[in-house]
Amino acid sequence: MSPPDTLQTQRRRAILCVLAAAVTYALAAVCVKALDGRIPLAQVVLFRSLFALPVLVVLLMRAGGWPMLRTKNPMGHFWRAIWGLVGMVTVYYGYTRLPLANVTALGFTMPLFLTLLSVPLLGEKVGVRRFSAVLVGFGGVLLMLRPWETLGEDWLASGIVLLGAVGWALAMISIRRMGESGEPGVTIVMWFALYCAAMSLVVAVPGWVWPSALQWLLLAGVGAVSGVAQLFMTAAYRSGDTTVVAPFEYSGIIWTAALGFLFWGEVPDARDAAGMAVLVACGLYIWHRETRLGLKR
Repeated sequence: MSPPDTLQTQRRRAILCVLAAAVTYALAAVCVKALDGRIPLAQVVLFRSLFALPVLVVLLMRAGGWPMLRTKNPMGHFWRAIWGLVGMVTVYYGYTRLPLANVTALGFTMPLFLTLLSVPLLGEKVGVRRFSAVLVGFGGVLLMLRPWETLGEDWLASGIVLLGAVGWALAMISIRRMGESGEPGVTIVMWFALYCAAMSLVVAVPGWVWPSALQWLLLAGVGAVSGVAQLFMTAAYRSGDTTVVAPFEYSGIIWTAALGFLFWGEVPDARDAAGMAVLVACGLYIWHRETRLGLKR
């Protein structure tokens, strides 16, 4: 096989892996939404972490085994876990209150917040083009939320999801700092799962609710499916160039919209769809500009 064919095969495999990751993350969202808020969020996070661990251990073994858990940056992992937990809890809350596609779209504001936070926290310079894309992207958020029409529960839930996007952006900055210091990706992933399990257990015990048989299945689904999604995403970025793979993450809106319609009859209205389109377009433009500028996320 010629080298170009090999490169094309790797790219196709990477794209298929990231599409599979988007589908599996959407399935995890369905499991969370199906719980309907009847299980405390701390328990959902706990079981998400516990049921994902066996899948992540496979990743750890492939990368070098238990020695990969050694770290020189325990506080870096701690803060990555804190911000990641903020992102996870808020998005899970959003799934129980909002249409799946809306939560996914609002989650894609993360690159907008990351661009803004990279200035004070990473010392980056954001030019007029990227800053303009951020402003337009938040215009898409306003188009979805329409606070001038209502300040009801949906608006509040959307604000909480946006807070989670800030948490994910701060988590990404923590990951970048640890990566630059030489911390392997699998070490970061495993410590996040372990911290999440420990922290959520402490919070979950006082208000523990015993799940029913169906709820056990859904909780196992959240964890196992999320773990499989992590494997797909890792395989995607391991075998494909980020510039090729990253845009396909936005397919998540398609899958969550389809599943939301299939299970709950959710149909975004015209303004929601327009806001989603603006957010995706701005996210892709920011990704394009960062690629041109040689920035690493």
